[in-house]
Amino acid sequence: MTIGVIATIPVQEGKNAEFEAAFMELAAQVLANEPGCRFYALNRSKSNPQIYKVLESYEDQAALEAHGQTAYFKAANVKLGGLVAGAPEVEYMDGIDQ
Repeated sequence: MTIGVIATIPVQEGKNAEFEAAFMELAAQVLANEPGCRFYALNRSKSNPQIYKVLESYEDQAALEAHGQTAYFKAANVKLGGLVAGAPEVEYMDGIDQ
């Protein structure tokens, strides 16, 4: 069963460009190296530009777990950690396959 993830991330004022650049580096690594990741996309809120949502989809639980164990994910979390305004809110969902 596929796994969907929505991570809501608050970003510090004045750190948007730096956050987006660091996240896009991570996204490139994820999409290039994780065949079990169906998509990994960053979105910025229109009503509050300090709020971002990451939309993710994985083939299965194993692919999601592998994602969190990669060296580039761990390194990005350190870099991104200095740019966020609080802990991300993460929602996990069951994907509906067609």
